[in-house]
Amino acid sequence: MDRWVQAWVDGWVVSRGAAPPVTEPWGWTIDVGSGPHHVTRHVLRATNDAVEEATVREVAVTGAGVWLKVFADPAVVGGWLGTEWWIDPEPGCLTTSPLTGDAPGPGAGPVPVGHRQRTWSAGGVTRTMIVAPDGSLAARGQIAPTGDTAVVDLIETAPAHRRRGFGTLVLHTLHHAAHAQGAHTAVARLRTAAQPHSRTAAQPRAVVPPPVP
Repeated sequence: MDRWVQAWVDGWVVSRGAAPPVTEPWGWTIDVGSGPHHVTRHVLRATNDAVEEATVREVAVTGAGVWLKVFADPAVVGGWLGTEWWIDPEPGCLTTSPLTGDAPGPGAGPVPVGHRQRTWSAGGVTRTMIVAPDGSLAARGQIAPTGDTAVVDLIETAPAHRRRGFGTLVLHTLHHAAHAQGAHTAVARLRTAAQPHSRTAAQPRAVVPPPVP
């Protein structure tokens, strides 16, 4: 299982422009530096029942802007942390899916008339977005290939444009681009609502202490 956690870490740092991950006995430390609310992120290598309470307590430094990513049941991990920690209330899962160069599947049709899709690559990351006729964002996403795997990141469909196939089109565009760059497996941290289309590898949670006033 740690193979997929490693793949997620490798791709996530490229996608977010973070510092190269520092290998620790228990996993990785990632310096993000995107602002006072996201300074550093610690990611545990172990998943599910292999996660140990002693390790979580050791790593759970409570400085402002320190995130802890643990791929395990949040009800269990939360009990090992102090009350100063905030736990992401939205359940999610770490997923993998095969990448192919096949034609778009159901729901990934052409961009509707009046909408515009733009796809570009920079810094090892491919991004795509769909713009509504009024110029507002309809959907977006990005993917970071790192060899055989590619991390799908920041997938978003605006509320007014959901259930119209935009998310599927974004994913297909990104998957196709990563496959063209040599990747064969997509790795993503998805909300539970998106889970049925991928197989679950683990149950992740991002945990972070609140910022200091």
